[in-house]
Order: sequence, then structure tokens, then C-alpha cells
Amino acid sequence: MYVGRFVVVAPGIGAYRVSSRSFPNRRVTDRDGTLTVGPTPDAPDTDNPYVSYNCARAVRRPTDEPLAVVGNGSHVDPIAEKLELGYPARDALATPLLALDFEKDDYDTPRIAGVVGAETATIGVVRRDGLVVEAVEEPTIVATYETDSPEPYALAAADAETPDAAAAATEVLGADFEHPVCAAGATVDGDGVALAFDNDAE
Repeated sequence: MYVGRFVVVAPGIGAYRVSSRSFPNRRVTDRDGTLTVGPTPDAPDTDNPYVSYNCARAVRRPTDEPLAVVGNGSHVDPIAEKLELGYPARDALATPLLALDFEKDDYDTPRIAGVVGAETATIGVVRRDGLVVEAVEEPTIVATYETDSPEPYALAAADAETPDAAAAATEVLGADFEHPVCAAGATVDGDGVALAFDNDAE
């Protein structure tokens, strides 16, 4: 099944995967602590505005609480900025998703995102037909196609004694959905945020 790009979040852990039929020549890179999706050196030139974007960021609230943001587009940055201003996770997700709306491409691709705290997680999606933002207690997925409403997801990395960002990235990259490209993972605890990525799709 092809679900496109997807986010999985739970308290303490999150992940994001790029799955693509149209633009497979992409990878995640670390740019000073922000994970960015972009074309590989051999990728064909494109003017598509949705190919490159920050997909995972570590932020801190004014209270110094660490949080991670994951998502599939340019809305990741304003979500992070609103969290840094002290917005609740629900509002930090809903406001940029509503303002930027679904992607204006041939498929009306939804925008998806999640906010992960050490003890909390919130997931959101804006589609042509609506906006959904939910606080979740167990691993939850939302994707751009097919699974475009939040639903439970079995993420083994969330059950580890010590959750690992790299393990989360690798797990979702290997998930049984078509056209994997690259993935990012994030973990959050009292000490801060760890980010990792995996570009080794098979």
C-alpha cells in the first residue's frame, strides 16, 4: 500500500518518513541540529516547492521544556517557532496547519505534523476536507494518503527501555509501505531532544 509521507508520534518518541513515487532522489541531512529533506546531488532539477523542507526540529519552550517537531513541509518551522513562544502544542500545530492549508499540488496533499514531549505527544493533519489535531498517549500515525486521519500504529521503538531516535527512523523506513525514500527520528526526555535519520532505503 502506498500511503505517501507519514508521521508517527508517541510520548517521548516520534518519526517521519518520506515515501515518494514522483521524487525518490531525496535524503535527510543534519543542518546544525535541524533535519532537512532535500534532493540528492544526482536528482533532476525541479521547481516543485514541496521537495525540500525541514522535517524535524528540536525546540525549547520558555519554561525550558524540550520538544521535537516532525512534519512533511514548510509548516514545521512555524510550529517550532510557536512552541518556542509558549503556545500549547495543540495551538502550535493548528495555527500553521490552518494558515498554510493542504499543499496546492495535483493531489491536494495533506500537511501532517507532530509535537513530541517527554511525557506528551500531539499529532495533526490538514486536508482539503478538514483539520484534525489530537493529543495521543500511544504511538499514532497519520499519512498523506489512505491513512489521512490519526490512528494507532505499532512502533516497536516506542517500547524500548531506552527509546532511540535512530531506531525509530530505521523502523519507519523499513515499514511495509511502498516507495520508501528516507526517514527521521526523534526522542525526547528530561535532558533534551535527540534527532537521527536513515537514508538507506532498500
